[in-house]
This record gives sequence, structure tokens and C-alpha cells, in this order.
Amino acid sequence: MTRLVLLRHGMTDWNRDGRLQGQADPPLNETGREQARRAAELLAPGNCRAVYSSDLKRALETASVVADRLKVPIHIDRRLREIHQGQWEGLLVEEVRRRFPGEWAAREKEPQTFPIPGGEAVADVAARMRAVANEIAARHAQETVIVVAHGLSLATLLCLAQGISIGQAPLHIPANAEPVEAEWPPAGATGRRR
Repeated sequence: MTRLVLLRHGMTDWNRDGRLQGQADPPLNETGREQARRAAELLAPGNCRAVYSSDLKRALETASVVADRLKVPIHIDRRLREIHQGQWEGLLVEEVRRRFPGEWAAREKEPQTFPIPGGEAVADVAARMRAVANEIAARHAQETVIVVAHGLSLATLLCLAQGISIGQAPLHIPANAEPVEAEWPPAGATGRRR
């Protein structure tokens, strides 16, 4: 079993404004940088062996602060990116609801399988996050690893680890720079119980 510490990146101006970031690449704002520093201090007493990060600026900057404080290597993996928001990236939620009312309603009803126009469905994100988690667990059995990524991508991983339907992932998005723990592989995945 591998202990995963899931850490969403610090705040960006787009988070503050309510813009859908997806795979767009805004940097952390000053609040986000301070959140990253606080997270690094909080995680410093742990026995982390490595940090895995999305390649997007907001995650990588957060991961760099944490890895520097913990003196562990960073492994960058683009599969840890946020859900691809397609035509919705950069828009405010209110704009999406107004401009794409049918698609928004379909996504609210079936987030697991409904692909955002020009983007991904939650199931697509969960599949790539599962693959990354399996690889991390194979490399770091019985160790603690920090995974720095994005709200929905981490929520899918949390749901998979806890046996929650990935359709519920939007309800499990962690706060910016607030660590959440999970064990991998999930109970039952290898025939072992937690």
C-alpha cells in the first residue's frame, strides 16, 4: 500500500474569479504562493519520498515549493493535468451556463460520461489518474508520496481510492493547497483489505 498525499495547487486569479481553468496555464497568485509555503511547512515533518506534479504552472510551482522544503525529487507527469474544459476554458461559470445551457445541464446530470464540448468527461480524467496512481504505487510501495495536481483530477483519484462513484467527483474537490490523504491501491483492488 502506498500513502498518497493529494495536494491541489495554490490559488490563481482564475480560481479567485471563478473562471474554469482546465488545461489553461495561469500561474499562482500571491495568495497561492503563500498557500504553497504553508502546505510545505505542514508537510515537512512527514516522511515523503517524492513529489509527483502536473506540468501546468500552478501545480508545478506549488510542487516546487513543497519539494524544496522536503528535499525530495519532483517527477512531472502531464497525465496529472486538470480535466480538459474544451470550449469552456477561461469562461466564468455563469457564462458557461448562459452560452451552453443544454451541455451544462447534461454535464450536471451525467458528469462521469458527458464530455465537455472539445474537452473530456470525468471518466477520461479518472482513467488517466488511475494509471498514474498505479505507476506511483508500483515505484513507491509502502512509502508516502505527494501528488500535486488539480481540483477535479484529484477528486477523481480520491473517489477511486475510497470506492465512491466518479460521477460524484465534483462534490469531492479539495480546497487549494489543503492536503488530503488516500491509500493506493484501493481496498479490494489487490484482494487485500485495509
